[in-house]
Amino acid sequence: MDAISADKVIELVQTYGLPLIWAIIIFVIGRIVSGVLANGVAKMMHKSRVDETLVKFARSLTYIALMTFVVLAALSKLGIQTTSFAAVIAAAGLAIGLSLQGTLGNFSSGVMLILFRPFKVGDFVDAGGVSGIIEEIQIFSTKMRSPDNKEIIVPNGQIIGTTITNYSAKETRRVDMVVGVSYSDDLKKVRSVIEDLLNQDARILADPAPTIGVLELGDSSINFAVRPWVKSGDYWPVLFDFHENVKLRFDAEGISIPFPQRDIHIVKEDAVA
Repeated sequence: MDAISADKVIELVQTYGLPLIWAIIIFVIGRIVSGVLANGVAKMMHKSRVDETLVKFARSLTYIALMTFVVLAALSKLGIQTTSFAAVIAAAGLAIGLSLQGTLGNFSSGVMLILFRPFKVGDFVDAGGVSGIIEEIQIFSTKMRSPDNKEIIVPNGQIIGTTITNYSAKETRRVDMVVGVSYSDDLKKVRSVIEDLLNQDARILADPAPTIGVLELGDSSINFAVRPWVKSGDYWPVLFDFHENVKLRFDAEGISIPFPQRDIHIVKEDAVA
């Protein structure tokens, strides 16, 4: 009786004990490895200066994905068929993915924005069909402030899907302006006055040098292209001030700024008898 019991115990140990031990070993080691890999992903993202919210989310997502494989491997070692579990997980993932397709698209777009950094907080951009100052880059959307102080929330997928123009990315910008003068004005004098106005403004950079040239011979005016370079933050102040100063200076110098005019000739015909 004792021999039979001992044999059964040995059989049970061989049948269930060793697989159970291997399953525990796989689970423990897998858990440790999953934690190490998840922390490694987080460290890499920290080195890339990724947003902390995205770092935490990515670490949790990586750990959960790895632990799912570890649990399936451990159950398989116990002799449990994991094919049905994998099918259920795959079906659930597909259903969730379809129901959250737009949200997941915005999430992946947010990851791309944070990783590739086409803009940062404080930049003035034209993105997603709107213009404004970036206030916060979130996982699913980006918060912007319009020039008239309105809050704009744009889905990240909409931003990634369109052209992004970052007006703050470069330290300097060129101010493109057009100044029209009369055909009767002295062009050399006009050029000299414009150059003097640019030289008097300390915000205008000497290098690159401003460009001044005749752009076109218009219907009612000769148009000068005036293109100085300034620091990005001085763009709008220089643009506004130059237009005001050029009008005041032209008035003082007797230079006219023409506007479109039409001459109407009335021809009176004798009435036919």
